[in-house]
Amino acid sequence: MATRHSIYFLGIDIGTGGSRALLMDAGGGVLSCGAEDHAEFSSPSAGWAEQDPRDWWRACRLAIRKTLQQSRIDATEIACVGLTGQMHGAVVLDAEKEVVRPAIIWCDQRGEDEVQQFSRKFGAERLLRVACSPALTNFTLTKLLWIRQHEPENWGRVRSVLLPKDYVRLCLTGELATDVADASGTLLLDVANRRWSDEILREADIPREWLPALFESADITGSVSAEAAEVTGLQPGTPVVAGAGDQAAGAVGMGIVRPGAVSVTIGTSGVVFAATQRPVLDPGGRLHTFCHALPGCWHVMGVTQAAGLSLRWFRDRFGAGPDDGRDPYVRLSEEASQAPPGAAGVFWAPYLMGERTPHLDPKARGALLGLLATHTRAHIIRAILEGVAFSLRDSFSIFEELGIPVETIRLGGGGARSPLWRQIQADVYGREVEIVATEEGAAYGSAILAGVGARHWNSVEEACDVIVGVSQRIQPVTASAQVLDRNYQIYRRIYPALRSING
Repeated sequence: MATRHSIYFLGIDIGTGGSRALLMDAGGGVLSCGAEDHAEFSSPSAGWAEQDPRDWWRACRLAIRKTLQQSRIDATEIACVGLTGQMHGAVVLDAEKEVVRPAIIWCDQRGEDEVQQFSRKFGAERLLRVACSPALTNFTLTKLLWIRQHEPENWGRVRSVLLPKDYVRLCLTGELATDVADASGTLLLDVANRRWSDEILREADIPREWLPALFESADITGSVSAEAAEVTGLQPGTPVVAGAGDQAAGAVGMGIVRPGAVSVTIGTSGVVFAATQRPVLDPGGRLHTFCHALPGCWHVMGVTQAAGLSLRWFRDRFGAGPDDGRDPYVRLSEEASQAPPGAAGVFWAPYLMGERTPHLDPKARGALLGLLATHTRAHIIRAILEGVAFSLRDSFSIFEELGIPVETIRLGGGGARSPLWRQIQADVYGREVEIVATEEGAAYGSAILAGVGARHWNSVEEACDVIVGVSQRIQPVTASAQVLDRNYQIYRRIYPALRSING
């Protein structure tokens, strides 16, 4: 149990599947957590993904109340609140700050035509130079362009554009604001200069006044309103910092705040994240270069669209074996451990939602290859775990190409909770991997940012040095690493073959 202190920091994470609130004490200990599921995202057409922002606020209110009830502290002891959440979503509001239409979220793939049109209009190289990323269906800008093209009546009502966590900020404080880390994923930011890009806004014909004010992640952006306090249980006037998108906040929570430190997080998607002292540009646009959640720092990020989603897809479609009351993912992991490293020649290409790194292909499709009559469920499950790790290794290959240092690798998300998946990652990457002592995801990182905003720590680096520690180190097994290195070379030939089939 965490030692009680007289000061606490609340981190709030607006995820895809649900909202989570976490209360951290002044020593970095987690006092309590509360979560509430969101309604399932709707998919009105193939490749579409939408959520109602008002449902995020509903879930957030309940998550905060659960956290406060569990902790039994007085809300006046909370010094500051931090926000984080899913990135890239397009929340559009009218003049009264009411939601115009459901938010188009990060994994939505509908905007391919808009991607091509804007890339041609602005110039792909020019866009990469300014936004440090190519135009992709995932980014907020392409979602906005789709709304304008296909829903002119809704577009005519738009007066404000927000990211998911920032809609919750509006409900919590009444303020329209965001941070430079989350804004980096909109394709509207001049990433090197950490400001909205007048060039992109002009070419996209999007009014600057529609965008929220920009802050660094630990800056105070407002305070809890009386109305929000009544429905959450928080104290009116509690400061709220800008926070960060879930990837930057999660990296803060794992201590990834200096060059050489890299995290690999497997949630629904998978992310390889490296801190840098300057905006490192990948000429091929395969990596995203974003502002980090601390001033004067950037990061590069490779993304696998369907990382944990691959295992969830298998569970949902084919089950997790006999129900013995344990977590289904634990049962799947144990089943996979019955198969040898390399899965006896079975390969999984995890392209269930298209792919970002390194292929930038929303039309990519998943595949299970190499099956024989002798293969079992165990081989297939292990192949899924290995295939996701292979996909993540693609980002390390690009890091090496660009000279991005990799000194330590820390694992987070569901992939860090499975002993087998930890070992598979160490073997696939061919390097030692670390597990942090407190792995609480993006909510923990946002609570750290709240602590910095409250001046309990002088900087994000100082906070991470004090409270983020390593609990376990996993070494690669030489024989397994050799098998998986050979298999990775084969894996890299799968996508070109699939592309020739899928077109």
